[in-house]
Amino acid sequence: MALIAQLAFSLITGVALFFFGKKLMNIRRNILLGKSLVMNDAPAERWKNVLILAFGQKKMFRNPLVAILHLFVYVGFVIINIELLEIIVDGIAGTHRIFKPYLGSFYDFLINSFEILAALVLIACVVFLVRRNIIRLKRFIDKDLNGWPKTDANLILIIEIVLMGCFLTMNAADVNENYILSSYLKPIFSNTSSSTLSIIEHTAWWIHILGIYAFMNYLPYSKHLHIVLAFPNAYYAPLEAKGKMHNMVSIQNEVLYAMQPELAPTTAAAPEKFGARDVMDLSWKNLMDAYSCTECGRCSTACPANSTGKLLSPRKIMMATRDRLEEVGKNIDKNAEFIADEKSLLHDYISVEELRACTTCNACVEECPVSISPLDIIIELRRSLVMEESNAPAEWNGMFSNIENNFAPWKFSPDDRDAWTKQD
Repeated sequence: MALIAQLAFSLITGVALFFFGKKLMNIRRNILLGKSLVMNDAPAERWKNVLILAFGQKKMFRNPLVAILHLFVYVGFVIINIELLEIIVDGIAGTHRIFKPYLGSFYDFLINSFEILAALVLIACVVFLVRRNIIRLKRFIDKDLNGWPKTDANLILIIEIVLMGCFLTMNAADVNENYILSSYLKPIFSNTSSSTLSIIEHTAWWIHILGIYAFMNYLPYSKHLHIVLAFPNAYYAPLEAKGKMHNMVSIQNEVLYAMQPELAPTTAAAPEKFGARDVMDLSWKNLMDAYSCTECGRCSTACPANSTGKLLSPRKIMMATRDRLEEVGKNIDKNAEFIADEKSLLHDYISVEELRACTTCNACVEECPVSISPLDIIIELRRSLVMEESNAPAEWNGMFSNIENNFAPWKFSPDDRDAWTKQD
């Protein structure tokens, strides 16, 4: 019977790791559908961002209470799963607490620490469920989260509560061990036979490990993928000042060649397209941003356009980009290559009204705790609108015409621009 359990556990472990790895590779492929972008300068500063923004969660501490609770969940869940190594070894080898003889009293210290962290994770998850479903903070009940996104957030919190509960129950039912917090649960089992306790312990053990495997494979389909991607996303965060817009080299060259025709190459090819219409026209960093989005809504709360009732929501921009990218990925899986489906990120997922509402104030970028820039995507989509479709408000078209003819946004001849200085 023990051998069957070991073989079953080994098989389940292998299957769980296989499907998790396969999905991660699909996500990597989807991200690399984006345009090439080199971001490997200043590695020291980039690693500093990883430590401060991803590990240290610097931006979260603008709200200290929420930050501490989030830190409990984050640190607790990561550290507690160190014991996953022992569970896997025990499951494959058919042993029980295999590391205890080797670590001695340090093992007890570790498990006691894990139990305290598990309790903190439980408390934090309950508080977060209350904030979402009873207090109902505005950014958690916004229309952006209608349907599955709201369920997803609650489901993850419930899974974490179940996993931590199983961990404590497993320790409490172990008749040979007595740890700090689980010892308070032992009176519940005071009239339980040792054979029943063994069944309870093993059941909690199996639910705990199977729950972790299920969580691991659910993660790539959930907003909680940021647990993984927050680190590379922080590393590849832009290092220049926020709000800096990157000009299109092809347009700059056109202006240069108009002013200095002798510099124009005779064989220069016209750009294939301007801006971005679909996800493949964005950079791989934009696409990584989409997968890294935590759907926390801090960006939309800070957005002045959103606050005044306009349609724009930076969170929805990121969610729509991810949804379209996932659809493109499924298309490739089905056809071995992308087959045009008469859809695009622009228009089908993100509307003109949303894009025009953006003031490019950069508030969304400043607020994001994982270094995401919805503004980059908005700017690229607006470039496509204006330069590919000539789709701009009348006020913009007047300004564009003035810049083209008068080299300034105002309707004055360049020769007359300084006339005001000669007036009495």
